Amino acid sequence: MPLPLGSLSLLKSASTFLIFLSLSLALVPSVFADPTVIDTKHNVTFLGITSSPGVEKFLNIPYGLSTSGSRRFASPEPAYLPSGTIYNATVPGPVCPQTIAPGFPWFSNLTEADLSEDCLRLKVARPEGAKEGDGLPVFVWIYGGGLFNGHINERTNEPDALILQSVANGLPVIFVAMNYRLNIFGFALSEALRETNDLNVGLKDQRLALEWVKENIGSFGGNPDKVTIFGQSSGALSVTLQILAYGGTKGAPFHGAIMESTALEPTSTSNLTFDTFNAVANLTGCDTFGNPQGSKTLACLRNLPMEMLLNITIQQHDSTSSQNDGDIYLPTVDGDFLPSASSELTRQGRFVRMPVIIGWTEEDATLFTPANTTMEEFLHTFYPDLTQTTISRLLELYPVEDFNANTEAGLSAEFYRTAQVFRDILLACPSFLFGHAMADKFAEDHPYEAPDGGVPVPPVFLYSFNQTILTPSLERGGLPGLGVIHTSELAYVYANFATYNNTGLVHPTSSDFSLLEQVSRSWSSFATTGRPTITGKDTLQGWKGSYQPGAEMMDASVYVVGGSDPGMSTLEGKGSNKALAAQKLKERCEFLNSDAVIEQLKY
Repeated sequence: MPLPLGSLSLLKSASTFLIFLSLSLALVPSVFADPTVIDTKHNVTFLGITSSPGVEKFLNIPYGLSTSGSRRFASPEPAYLPSGTIYNATVPGPVCPQTIAPGFPWFSNLTEADLSEDCLRLKVARPEGAKEGDGLPVFVWIYGGGLFNGHINERTNEPDALILQSVANGLPVIFVAMNYRLNIFGFALSEALRETNDLNVGLKDQRLALEWVKENIGSFGGNPDKVTIFGQSSGALSVTLQILAYGGTKGAPFHGAIMESTALEPTSTSNLTFDTFNAVANLTGCDTFGNPQGSKTLACLRNLPMEMLLNITIQQHDSTSSQNDGDIYLPTVDGDFLPSASSELTRQGRFVRMPVIIGWTEEDATLFTPANTTMEEFLHTFYPDLTQTTISRLLELYPVEDFNANTEAGLSAEFYRTAQVFRDILLACPSFLFGHAMADKFAEDHPYEAPDGGVPVPPVFLYSFNQTILTPSLERGGLPGLGVIHTSELAYVYANFATYNNTGLVHPTSSDFSLLEQVSRSWSSFATTGRPTITGKDTLQGWKGSYQPGAEMMDASVYVVGGSDPGMSTLEGKGSNKALAAQKLKERCEFLNSDAVIEQLKY
């Protein structure tokens, strides 16, 4: 989601990875015998690798044509391997244009040689021995990175351990991840592109990859009728927008969804991306035609070398990140893929009904919150369309007395106050908005049959994640006192502690290892059953639906994951987790999710 400020500029380059070879279509003799997938429908053979004991991978599979030249900024076109192809899927391929700046020590790095506009590739990972006809549930990952960075080769998102946990749980899954276009290459906002229906092409890339899964995953042992998509941060936003796509009129090539750290994004209907596009056009010299939104400017941008356009895009992005939440390339209402604003589609129920998990981390926004500002200054700067009346009400709802300074970390009570309102605006409150809309859709469209034959509670599962292994590394890096930061849950979801320990500072406790198994298995169990709690399995236990039939938006229960008091919690009063109740989410999100405030927040 948002970009870190100042010394926190590490995260948006979080999804970076050093890979040693970029391929386009690598056609090689059949010298790698195992594992092999034969797509009999298209007469194509894929040669994969055993990436770790018990896991097979097929890398760098093209699902879309190159997006260079005349296809830059254009809607994606499907790629088809010729009949008879033997495709080498053993080596990672190129990634879409993005910054190569280093991130946190546990993340991977890119080189300039890894970047290409021929990047619409995906990877498939499966349990060893899986084969066509097995019909395994499919788990499709959409990476985050502010729609600015991200790719499928990030080592912290490698699915080996997640797959092995699903196998150990007796509910094995197949994993898929796709590259999609980012920053100006994927989210350019130009009226010339509107005329040709070529807006939101990064989202259309995702959709094309999901259609590839629907058509092809059966050959790898997957079930195209049991696909769950999941994502974190802007990946979670992407998941929601795929559910909202076309206002629900075209259905969806998936059947369940998990959104980690946001569901909808404020500022997405502002002029932010429009102004960003114009600024890049100015910096490149392509707006000399007198209309940065015109077809001549667009043609000029299409003719620029990729490296030049990318470098100027990064320069412009970095110069403005302290003036907003960092996400300046956002999806836009295009009258097609997104026929209306996301909040309107949500309120009107114009989306596809499916089971969902939606949640956030306890201190989800501390990493992005400026340390030396007041809450009021922050709101004026980041959300300039909020009225003074709204800001005054927020100052009342978030009194500084509710927050404590951390003197050892050098962070004031005002910092935590600001971080809390930032988290609620951007990450927590939109989760209630969309979650409640989905619960209502289950109640209104068709009665939901409870899997256990009990009360038909809609399958909408909200969570707050309250445990992390990252604190020692953050402290060593000069970022103390931030708590359970954005991305904290991913080490548990991917069951992947070891990757984070190249600093030597990660020392998971027995509680962490136990939570790792439960979280990873709950996520993959959801892909199989539509529920995160499975009796008799080592999943998070007692995680029930958050909304009773007919409940109001803020009459919700939330599952607290980890921490000293885990489990289902009401938002206040009897049955509430003390730390969750102290956040006053019921009254705060009720205000922030009101129609008037959503209009001011521009989504």
